[in-house]
Amino acid sequence: MFAPDLSSRAVFPETPESLEEVCASAPRDGAATLLFALSRRCGGDDRPVLIAASRAWLGENGRPYGPGLAGVALILTPVATAAEGLWVMEQALRSGAVSLALGAVDGANLAQTRRLAFAAKEGGATGLMMPRRPDGLSAARRRWQITAALSAPDRDDPRAPGRTRLVAEMTRGRGERPGVWMMEQDDETHRLRLADRLADFGPPPIAGTGAAAGLAA
Repeated sequence: MFAPDLSSRAVFPETPESLEEVCASAPRDGAATLLFALSRRCGGDDRPVLIAASRAWLGENGRPYGPGLAGVALILTPVATAAEGLWVMEQALRSGAVSLALGAVDGANLAQTRRLAFAAKEGGATGLMMPRRPDGLSAARRRWQITAALSAPDRDDPRAPGRTRLVAEMTRGRGERPGVWMMEQDDETHRLRLADRLADFGPPPIAGTGAAAGLAA
C-alpha cells in the first residue's frame, strides 16, 4: 500500500537531511530521478545546488538545462574520476555554500559516504549520491528508487500533457519503514507534491516494495 502513515519529512525535508542516495529504475527514468534529486533541498533555502558528474554520465544523460530549473542556481562540475567527484562534493558540503550537492558517480564505499555525511552535517546541507544502481554499503540515511510515470491529465485539454509525475520508492530508511509515493510537479512552485492526495486520483494498492515499475506501466 501507499504509506500515508509514514513521516512526511521523508518526502518533503524541512531541514538538511545529511546524505541520501537515489537511483533510476531504468535508463529512461533519468530525468525523473534528477527532478526528484533536486527536490531534496529544503524549501526556502536559496543557496546554490552543485552537481558533480562524471563526463561519462554527462555524455549519456546530457547537461541539465539551467533556464528550465526555476529558482535554482546551479553549479555544474564535470569530473574525470569518481574520487574527484566525491572530493568536490565533500568540499562543497563542508563549506556551507550550497544547499544540495549531487554526485553522479559510482563506486563510493562506506568510508567515503561517511565522510560525505559528516561534511553535510557540518555545512548544514544535503548530500545526495546518484549511482547507476544501489550497490554496496552506504552511510546514506535513505535510499530511493525512482520510476517515471504517465503525466497527469490536463484539465483544459485532454490531448495536452499534464503535470510531470514520478513514483518514489524508499527502499531503505534509517528508523523508517520503506514506502512508495506517487508524486507530481506543481506548476507554480516547481516542486514535487503528493499526487495520491488529489481529489480525483486514487492509486491502486502496492504490496510491499519493488512495485514501482508495475505502477508506472
